[in-house]
Amino acid sequence: MDSNPNLLAPAIASKHPSYWQVFLTFARNSLIRAMMFRANFLIECVTSVTWMAMNLGFYLLIFRYTAEISGWNQYEFFAFLSTTMIVNSLVQSFFMPNCEELSELIRTGGLDFALLKPIDTQFLISLRKIEWAGLSNFVAGLLLLGFSLWRLTQQPDSPLVFNPLWLLVYAYYVVCGVAIMYSVMISLAATSIWLGQNRSLYDFWFYITNFSRYPMEIYDGFWGQPLRWIFTFALPILLVVNVPARVIAWPVAADFRSTMQLALYCQIATIVCLVFSRWLFQQALRGYRSASS
Repeated sequence: MDSNPNLLAPAIASKHPSYWQVFLTFARNSLIRAMMFRANFLIECVTSVTWMAMNLGFYLLIFRYTAEISGWNQYEFFAFLSTTMIVNSLVQSFFMPNCEELSELIRTGGLDFALLKPIDTQFLISLRKIEWAGLSNFVAGLLLLGFSLWRLTQQPDSPLVFNPLWLLVYAYYVVCGVAIMYSVMISLAATSIWLGQNRSLYDFWFYITNFSRYPMEIYDGFWGQPLRWIFTFALPILLVVNVPARVIAWPVAADFRSTMQLALYCQIATIVCLVFSRWLFQQALRGYRSASS
């Protein structure tokens, strides 16, 4: 069930539509659609949280046999894991369902109607559906993050002190991580305009984003160092979780210079990724041939 065109009409009828109003309309329509099948919504929430709980249980078992993983102690790593949950849940809730359907819009001619709307096509395609059930992991991630930070501040001689400003910095870099992930996703989705079908490219997206689930310190040695360089500077997937997790979980005194250098590069990488994905999307639209032509 797609968003009702009649409900969207007031939001996008003018030559200068309110993007915020359009987004709220999309969000409301998606919530209405989800609540029409409440049992399915609850099952999706429980399934999503259960999967992450199983991952957490796996790492609890690991920390029974080791005190740290590449310099991350148990609760620092859980802060890293919670950041992974937060970033992935935002990407999967707001962007993934829309990018996955781009090839279907091309096949059915729905992209023709999107191009006719008096609103930016990339905005319309990227945010027209929201998977509210996916945000259950966002809530679970916040709870795990809060618990991890509390335990870190309770450790003897811990230099980690609660600071609301530091939470804002953390939130900022989470947004940067989401923007990088979105840029990769919309770039891959845009290729479907040329290729018609790109399921294998989505598989590629899952493969490369798996690298973001682990601290960059584990990529060491003959094979690890090249991978760390590639996925930090060429395709900055490692920055997505590592930078906000370092900011929130590692004391300022611990490797402060390295963390700040990564944080600065993360901002640059975010801008570059967004600009490149925008350019690629526009180039793909120029090569689009209407389904009716």
